[in-house]
Amino acid sequence: MSVDELNTPVPYQLHISDDLLNVTKQKLRLARFPDEQIDVGDDDWSQGAKVKVVKRLAEYWANGYDWRAEEARINAEFKQFKVKVDIPGYGPQVLHYAHQTSARPDAIPLLFVQGWPGSFLEARKIIEPLTNPPNASDQAFHVIVPSIPGFGPGDAPQKSGLGPQLTAHGFRKLMVDVLGYERFVTQGGDWGSMITRGMALMYPQNVRACHHNFFPCRPPPWYKAPLTIGRLILSPYLYTTREMDSIKNMQYWQKEQDGYMRIQATRPQSLGFGLGDSPIGLLGWLVEKFHEWMDVAHYEMPDDELLTFVMMHWMQGATPGFRYYKMAFAEEGEASIKESFGKYLNTPIGLSHFPREIMIPPYDWVSSVANEQFRREHDKGGHFAAVECPELLVQDLRDWFSSETVKRAMK
Repeated sequence: MSVDELNTPVPYQLHISDDLLNVTKQKLRLARFPDEQIDVGDDDWSQGAKVKVVKRLAEYWANGYDWRAEEARINAEFKQFKVKVDIPGYGPQVLHYAHQTSARPDAIPLLFVQGWPGSFLEARKIIEPLTNPPNASDQAFHVIVPSIPGFGPGDAPQKSGLGPQLTAHGFRKLMVDVLGYERFVTQGGDWGSMITRGMALMYPQNVRACHHNFFPCRPPPWYKAPLTIGRLILSPYLYTTREMDSIKNMQYWQKEQDGYMRIQATRPQSLGFGLGDSPIGLLGWLVEKFHEWMDVAHYEMPDDELLTFVMMHWMQGATPGFRYYKMAFAEEGEASIKESFGKYLNTPIGLSHFPREIMIPPYDWVSSVANEQFRREHDKGGHFAAVECPELLVQDLRDWFSSETVKRAMK
């Protein structure tokens, strides 16, 4: 498949070579596993992925998992394309995306952006109910799901520099210059939250409203919001139970779980030699994230779903996804991670709060940096809301984007 002309989409079908599939099975059957220490309980994940879980998944991956059947289902469910765009400040880059249009004349263009270690498949359970809602009174959407470059079938950048800010430029090119959507709304979690936030900061004339299930931000400086800081100091007395739980989630993640981010943001290529060559290594690295960041009391990924998510990073040797962290923390500019967390976002946003999410700050932190107009708190769900509880996320998107606030913004 040749993608040569700028802004000219080419239909795409996902395909992984037989050679890679055969080598993967060989490597799985030759794997060496670590031992568990005898005083670490079966449900204790504090040292990382459980050996018995990874062994079981590896056995199934080698001898039972049918990638070709899964590949065919993905190609049947998603209308996929690739297109070359010229990203300002970077240059030409081929983007992969899925585009599902609604038959409804009142449908709103919705850009859905995933995170790591997810892929465009995070939208798998929500794309149909969003494009073809069962009730005429429910808001309908044209859904566009791009792959972050290097994730899944998204072409990996051939030169350094492409982080969330440049991705935001590229996805705006996709929406406006390629697909012709001058005004649209966005949904983002994890990296998707940061990318869509950057798009709204840089292109408010195009991004008319945002929804997030993950919205990292810092408490504001005391001189800008003394009441917010006072409330933080007295948080044991003034924060709601949900806010206190969110603070505990953030603190736990910072203490026990952010090591992956530090190594991926500093030496991603060194990590890639191991995890990009060993399916067992990558499986262990990712299964721990899915277990720790999901609300496993209410949802556990079926083996096929989990392995398909792993395949989305295995297919390119995992390193591009790791490298995205280094590019992200190196970027400079108004929509970079260094700057955007402290910049006020005027575009109206909606926020869905799932209790096992790793970072949903207190409401007054968010209101100090964003024009929050919608918030809904749920009793279940974690970091991968579209996968864990798609029905809740779909309803939130319908309710927020059909609100009078958004209707006015879209005019």
